Amino acid sequence: AYLYWFLGLAAVLVIGILAWNNKPQDPPCANSISCIKDLTGTIDPTQNEAEFMGQKIIIPQELAQNTESEVVLGDSSSDKHIYIDLTNQKLIAKEGDRTVYEFLISSGKWGRTPTGEFTTWIKLRATRMEGGSTKLGTYYNLPNVPYTMYFYNDQIPKWRGYGVHGAYWHNNFGHPMSHGCINMRIEDAKLLYEWANPPSEGYTTYVDEDSPGTPITIYGTAPWQ
Repeated sequence: AYLYWFLGLAAVLVIGILAWNNKPQDPPCANSISCIKDLTGTIDPTQNEAEFMGQKIIIPQELAQNTESEVVLGDSSSDKHIYIDLTNQKLIAKEGDRTVYEFLISSGKWGRTPTGEFTTWIKLRATRMEGGSTKLGTYYNLPNVPYTMYFYNDQIPKWRGYGVHGAYWHNNFGHPMSHGCINMRIEDAKLLYEWANPPSEGYTTYVDEDSPGTPITIYGTAPWQ
């Protein structure tokens, strides 16, 4: 009798441990090492090399030439909205019912891109993003990530560091390639950055009550590619 009682207790403990280990955990921020530490928005012209998934990447030097946003397109008070379709890996920028831009993107592959209703809370001309794991071969260290717009909502706080930004380290847009952020071609990210509210001011532009951020709707399911 004691043997059956002991085996039953052991089974309950094993099931409990497995259930705890499989319990959904709150994941770290999108860039698990850098998070949102650098909010200066400045470009470091001394940085020539980046690392992505174990590969060395030469940083395009033209990124350091245009140091500030130059033009704000459209009416800053108009009804702007960014829609991100994970299923088709596309971003659509609208003013009211009018489509202003439609770009290919790369969403999360090594980290899930959250879905829902968000708003931008800061715009950075450039920033450093670092995360992943050297043991798993997913480590990356990317200086001067251009035209970054971080977004958040009640479930995804600002410190999680999810954003829309340009990417110089790959050219596989239209397919998931990120650790959770939304990657775009640099030229596309620049257009979106200059169009989106609030109007850009220098290297760093914060959102406030007088200058609200552009709403972002993320929906769909990313393909397994």
